[in-house]
Amino acid sequence: MKATCLKRRGGPETLVSADVLRPVPGPGEVLVRVHATAITPTEFTWSLTWQTVDGANRPFPIILGHEFSGVIEAHGPGVVGDADQAEGAAVFGMNDWSWQGAEAEYCLARPAQLAPKPHSLDFVQAAEVPISALTAWQALFDHAHLAAGQRVLIHGATGGVGAFAVQLARWAGAHVIATASTHHLAVARELGADEALDYTKTRFDEVVRDIDVVLDTVGGETQVRSWAVLKPGGMLVSVVAAPSSEQAAAHSVRAIFFIVEPDRHQLSEVGRLIDAGQLRPLVAAVYPLEQARAAYARAQGGRMRGKIVLQVGG
Repeated sequence: MKATCLKRRGGPETLVSADVLRPVPGPGEVLVRVHATAITPTEFTWSLTWQTVDGANRPFPIILGHEFSGVIEAHGPGVVGDADQAEGAAVFGMNDWSWQGAEAEYCLARPAQLAPKPHSLDFVQAAEVPISALTAWQALFDHAHLAAGQRVLIHGATGGVGAFAVQLARWAGAHVIATASTHHLAVARELGADEALDYTKTRFDEVVRDIDVVLDTVGGETQVRSWAVLKPGGMLVSVVAAPSSEQAAAHSVRAIFFIVEPDRHQLSEVGRLIDAGQLRPLVAAVYPLEQARAAYARAQGGRMRGKIVLQVGG
């Protein structure tokens, strides 16, 4: 099969187009014919890109990209698919970080990592959803337990995770304060932010107070300055870097860093909300699979609305 892959350690400059063996689904696995996959530019820096969960070096070639949309091609031994996971069913989902990814014509996943593709989205739009939407969902609801009437501050509100977080927080009935750049303020408001702050002109920690939940998708100084805006008992959730436990204790708040996990039930609910018009993805740009290097170069420049998608097939 055709794939974009890494044959040595490095960054986007080491990506090559190659013919690799098509995967064969093992027990409990599903083979997906990939139509599109979204890229995560930080994947080059993750240990699971280069090592197995046991710490051994992963063999080359390594295929990146762990969120995708496509069609179920085949079931492995022991897989009894539901009607929405029969061969030929349109799905979207994410697979394990240490598995071969979806920047290829086919990839493997487990049934619990897949959900029916929303009817209202095409394959390109659907590929942008799984990691970002599940990260936002798990941050706001599993970890922060966000409730109606609470005040939430979302940093990077028009990025991949931030855009879904704004929409989900609005759907949950929270008061949403978003930080974004000058050119993206209107988008943040369109997504549902009650207040949109231009971080290039306004220091959020000078104008925001009594926040129940901070969602940090930026890290660095932004995370450090976020302690001051939380009310006692509030929660800082980061998807970038582990917050300081000492600072959390000093401000009488809670803090957590987490990595998103696949969840079929949550992804199905996200799909239902998309088809109901409650959520929409933001696709920053679309590139063909063979132009993955250019796509990553653009993604690493940051300041995009949503994520970049690679179109693979279909």
